[in-house]
Amino acid sequence: MPESTLSAAAPTPLKATGQAAASAAPKNAMQKLLEKLGLQRDIDLALHLPLRYEDETRITRLRDAREGDVIQIEGEVVDCELAYKPRRQLLVKLDDGSDVCTLRFFNFYPNQQKALSAGNRIRARGEVRGGFLGWTMLHPAFKPAVGDLPTALTPVYPTVAGMPQAYLRRAVLGGLARAELSDTFAPGDLSQFNPHALWTLRQALQFLHHPTPDVSLDTLMDHSHPAWQRLKAEELLAQQLSQLQSRRARAELRAPPLAGKVGDTLHARLLAALPFALTGAQQRVGFEIAKDMARHVPMHRLLQGDVGAGKTVVAALSATLCMDAGWQCALMAPTEILAEQHFRKLVSWLEPLGITTAWLIGSQKTKARREALAQIESGEAKLVVGTHAVIQDKVRFQNLALAIIDEQHRFGVAQRLALRSKASLAPGASNTPAPTPALPRAGEGAHSFEPHLLMMTATPIPRTLAMSYYADLDVSTLDELPPGRTPIVTKVVNEARRSEVVQRIRAQIAAGRQVYWVCPLIEESEALDLTNATETHAELSHALQDAAGPGAAKVQVGLLHSRMPVEEKKAVMAGFVAGNTAVLVSTTVIEVGVDVPNASLMVVEHAERFGLSQLHQLRGRVGRGAAASACVLLYSTGDAPRLGETARARLRAMAETNDGFEIARRDLEIRGPGEFLGARQSGDAMLRFADLATDTALLEWARQEAPMMLDRYPHLADKHVQRWLGTKAEFLKA
Repeated sequence: MPESTLSAAAPTPLKATGQAAASAAPKNAMQKLLEKLGLQRDIDLALHLPLRYEDETRITRLRDAREGDVIQIEGEVVDCELAYKPRRQLLVKLDDGSDVCTLRFFNFYPNQQKALSAGNRIRARGEVRGGFLGWTMLHPAFKPAVGDLPTALTPVYPTVAGMPQAYLRRAVLGGLARAELSDTFAPGDLSQFNPHALWTLRQALQFLHHPTPDVSLDTLMDHSHPAWQRLKAEELLAQQLSQLQSRRARAELRAPPLAGKVGDTLHARLLAALPFALTGAQQRVGFEIAKDMARHVPMHRLLQGDVGAGKTVVAALSATLCMDAGWQCALMAPTEILAEQHFRKLVSWLEPLGITTAWLIGSQKTKARREALAQIESGEAKLVVGTHAVIQDKVRFQNLALAIIDEQHRFGVAQRLALRSKASLAPGASNTPAPTPALPRAGEGAHSFEPHLLMMTATPIPRTLAMSYYADLDVSTLDELPPGRTPIVTKVVNEARRSEVVQRIRAQIAAGRQVYWVCPLIEESEALDLTNATETHAELSHALQDAAGPGAAKVQVGLLHSRMPVEEKKAVMAGFVAGNTAVLVSTTVIEVGVDVPNASLMVVEHAERFGLSQLHQLRGRVGRGAAASACVLLYSTGDAPRLGETARARLRAMAETNDGFEIARRDLEIRGPGEFLGARQSGDAMLRFADLATDTALLEWARQEAPMMLDRYPHLADKHVQRWLGTKAEFLKA
């Protein structure tokens, strides 16, 4: 199919080399705005695709117009006047020879008023409306009626304030003309996906920037057009290549082999001391991790499991394998509450076995911190548990060999890399015998090494997400809940029935149970008119005064939010864990990690404001004991007559299933991959065009194509990754 002719006169805001404009002269305002849009290379401009299109290829006569149509008309301005009732406005009468249309402008500049002077011939495009006074257009786009009509649809691009569409169109056109767009794989490789196998990359891009008016707009907007399919195939291939390159590069690194020992080991003693038997899933996953850690290659494994599936005990057993081999282990969690839950549980299991566990958080007192740092550096502390404080510069491990990161999606790339870098010391420098033989990086003589990395998440990863964003990881799945977990009944309740919910809380307290009440904000916000945690705490404290019955002690209602001092948070949580506090009013700081078996009711206020996986995590705080448990999702429509479609879909999913994997699948459909990835990509979407929900066949093709291409044509693979991802490929290495 023929390629479009590109204008050689297009402006060149970037250097013709395709790299970001760089010169001694300061950047002009437009160049800065282009960079703000991420348009630094010619290929970036070429891949900056339209949001929508305007059809300026035809003129519609007013006598043929239909109410509500968006049309382009051409005619002579017969009158242009300022009117001041009911407000200041510019009224322009345009005669196209078949009828007259009034163009109405409430916002305009003097130069626009001049361009619309009587006698000028213009083209105007907008939605045409009929009425008592005839045809009207409100704020139509217009320009002088000179030259031929365009032969392609006019693109409308994503932009930023201050960047005119006209300038952006010229910049994109120039970038498209200069960009190196030779195919990095043969069109025949896509033969199973006819008809887009026939399109080259350049043909696809030129068409999408300037499609012919006979094309179906639906196929352009839903990305099903063959040109779009070609681009999505290219993008998915780039992602798969980058993931595969990352996996192969890691295979060249070296890690200490932590082979399991036999006899009276920490691992065996912890297994014997546990007050419960491991599930089949925990045993299987434990074997997968142990097998990985026994190799010289750094483990890079994601442990996923639904809420309450028992990830912590798997992490503890993995840590004992590391300590049995004479090395240190670190566990990092995103919040102090979650880190402390891990710390208490791990200490209760490991301290009787003679293991010293160090505790590191940002708000720690100087003396306690100094003692912890000394224990870590000397090797006395075989296990270190904490928050981001674990990766600070002053923390020096004697011989770290296993890094465990909980709720990994909450950490950025730099934070995960920082924890891994804590092991890049010579193992011979410690009192622990270095592995034999020495384990340098491949091709180097240095004694540096990488720790094994175990990442954990309570948000199950849907298959298509695992195939794409997590393709560089080995994934272990805890798909079996321990016995004794009670099913949770979920009810979706309108805010108007709030008093009934309070009555339900009274009944739970009378039965000796405890309750969570979760609020989305700490204080009032003008943007989100939500009841805050402080007000709810006061309301419930008053409403529940007599809940325990005549003569009973006053019901204790606790308040917990992220702005409280650390010691106060600890005291509140300790009171709830001990059973002294009957109701805990909290923000989402209790989303993960809190384990109180006596809590049997979870109330989530303004549930329509929460994400689906977050709601599932909150629900998982109950149902941990023998008592029947429930989760009440209180929602409010505000001034709207009903909830929005997305909010309804989320709440419906919560009411219909407790299965975390099904929740994850629906969440991917509703929200896309962002909620699962969290900070993994540092906010940069690695897939701009492909849709994991609809492009599974293309994803499967890219998975098969990537290893073949990397093996046979490594130079083309590098070129393909750089074209599509540039420096973003680095995000996949963590």
